[in-house]
Amino acid sequence: MVKAQELYAVAIMAKASIVGTVKTRLVPPLTYQEAAELNTCCLADIAANIVAAAERAPIHGFAAYHPSGSEEFFETLLPDGFELLPPKEPTLGRSLFHAASDLLAAGFGSVCLVNGDSPTLPTDRLVEAVLHLQAPGDRVVLGPAEDGGYYLIGMKRVHPRLFEEIDWSTERVYRQTIARAGEIGLPVAALAEWYDVDDEASLTLLARQLLGGPDVTRCYSGGYAAPRTAALLKKLAASNTAVRRLLSVREDG
Repeated sequence: MVKAQELYAVAIMAKASIVGTVKTRLVPPLTYQEAAELNTCCLADIAANIVAAAERAPIHGFAAYHPSGSEEFFETLLPDGFELLPPKEPTLGRSLFHAASDLLAAGFGSVCLVNGDSPTLPTDRLVEAVLHLQAPGDRVVLGPAEDGGYYLIGMKRVHPRLFEEIDWSTERVYRQTIARAGEIGLPVAALAEWYDVDDEASLTLLARQLLGGPDVTRCYSGGYAAPRTAALLKKLAASNTAVRRLLSVREDG
């Protein structure tokens, strides 16, 4: 049996798909129900992506979930072998801190926390994060997001300063986290940029990446196929006129 210290915990920062509480910045063009369905598909694909990465690196999957009482939703959604980390505090910064602290306290060699908004994140990116953490010496691994945040943070030890005085949910998060690491002399291993799906522009990018479409001016190559998300977007493009107009996907996509 593999010991915990020989494994690398990868946890999704996951919100249950309660209608009216998730991906609300996508309403419109989505309805609240469609936004919740998209959240579910994204989480399912991210979990499947972690499973794919675990075939190439010693990874154990978790979901650091919110809110309390949503355990059944995640137990039904997540692949076999995933474990749940219950919420302790509602804010993002404190949730990240507690998830990292709990997993490292459980004996894992390191921990990576990934967002629930990047279903097409390349599997290679997850494996690369683990490789950085396998190397000798303390460090933080950061995956910068297009919107100024980060899609992944990885560490070998808990560093509370990384989560302090951060303007969460703003374009300053990544930059401020880099500054906090500098203050404590912690080396940073930066991954390549990827994008979160949390507004109309990123939804358009997601659909064009997964379904194809004209005038694709931004290129994020090597992304995970995200089959559940792709199937939902194809259905929405056929049934929701506003979505179809926004996404301009191919009829044969």
